Amino acid sequence: MPSLIALVEGKGEVEAVPVLLRRLVPPILSVARPFLVKRNKVVRPGELERAIQQAQSDRADPAAILVLLDADDDDPNVLRTQLEDRTRLSTTLPHSVVIASREYECWLLAAKESLRGRRGIRPDAVAPPNPDALRDGKGRLSNNMTGGRRYLEVDDQAALSASLDLNLAAGRSPSFDRLRTEVARLVTECGL
Repeated sequence: MPSLIALVEGKGEVEAVPVLLRRLVPPILSVARPFLVKRNKVVRPGELERAIQQAQSDRADPAAILVLLDADDDDPNVLRTQLEDRTRLSTTLPHSVVIASREYECWLLAAKESLRGRRGIRPDAVAPPNPDALRDGKGRLSNNMTGGRRYLEVDDQAALSASLDLNLAAGRSPSFDRLRTEVARLVTECGL
């Protein structure tokens, strides 16, 4: 079965991104285990290219490549453009680069109401305005947890991604809306 291969930067994303992508792609496209790349390395010349080549050769029946990184303090549009140019030269497969404005957790914050009662999220939790502009999404999620719980990326990110209201997140987070749009485009380009 053809597979969508994601390159991600964190251990939490290795578990969470497949959960999220399986909700966005048709069942005739599998989602391969993401290929972990370190953010500080992948922005260096030659590293993204090496990672794409390795991911394609390590995963069975690659159909498309998705590079998914956090912007952190970089301009997401500049970073995306730089990485798109390098990705285009590294693969003939359909591909896309999506940059989470600030961090993946901002997408969870965007639809926080849909996460109430899950993984300790308070029953009265409300999404902040303009979640894509916020810093410290992990801390903000921790502040919305009951019983002294703290948000732990490797423990909570996949479970919260499974419950995330996709429409609510896309309506409040332009970077999440771009993820949905780009994944749909990749599916179309794969002929599925």
